[in-house]
Amino acid sequence: MVESVNVPGTVEWSGENPGISLKLDPNGPFTTMASFFRVILSPHGRGHALVLAPKPGEASAENVVLTDNEPLARWLVGNYMAHFAAWRGLPSVPALRYLKADSVVSGGDPTSRYTETVVGSGLTVELAWGGLGKPFCFAHPPENSATGAHWMPSLFIGCETATITVNGTLMPGQPVPRMVAGHPISTAMLAFAETWVRP
Repeated sequence: MVESVNVPGTVEWSGENPGISLKLDPNGPFTTMASFFRVILSPHGRGHALVLAPKPGEASAENVVLTDNEPLARWLVGNYMAHFAAWRGLPSVPALRYLKADSVVSGGDPTSRYTETVVGSGLTVELAWGGLGKPFCFAHPPENSATGAHWMPSLFIGCETATITVNGTLMPGQPVPRMVAGHPISTAMLAFAETWVRP
C-alpha cells in the first residue's frame, strides 16, 4: 500500500495566484505586470487582490492593488509577492496604492482561454490567458519556492499568449519564455490549487 505524502509545517494560505508579466524586448525589463490572488483560506480570511503595475520600474501612482480585503492584500504583497523573483526590489512594490474592488469575475475555460476581470475604483482590468497548455502539478521545496521559505504544492498551466487590458486599453508587451519545474512555459501562467506551507 502506498503511503500518503505529508507536507510538514503550517499552512499559511491556499488559493490561486495566476500572473502575467509582459516585455517589449525579451532581453529588457518588464513593461506591465499583474499578479492576481484568489484566497480561500488565510489568517486574514478569504478575498481577492489584483496587483497591477503598468510602470513596475517606477514608484508611480498608476501601480495599484484592487482588493475586497485590504488586510489580506497587504499581507500577501508584503510576505509573498514582494519576494517573488520578478517583483523583488522593484520600486513599484512599496509605493502601491490599495483601492477597493467591487467585483471579481472569472471567465472562459482553463483548457483554452481564461480570464479574470476586476472592477472597482474607476478601473476595469481584464487579464486574459490564451493558447493554454497541459496542466502540471509540482511541489517546490522551501529553498526553491518563490519566497525561499515555503513548501508550495501547486498546479500550473502555461500559455502562449496573454494580455492585460485596463479601461479598454491594451497594455504593451508580450510574455516571454521561462522554465518552471522542468516545464517550458512563459512569464504568464495560470496557478491554481496553491498551498503555501511554512516548515
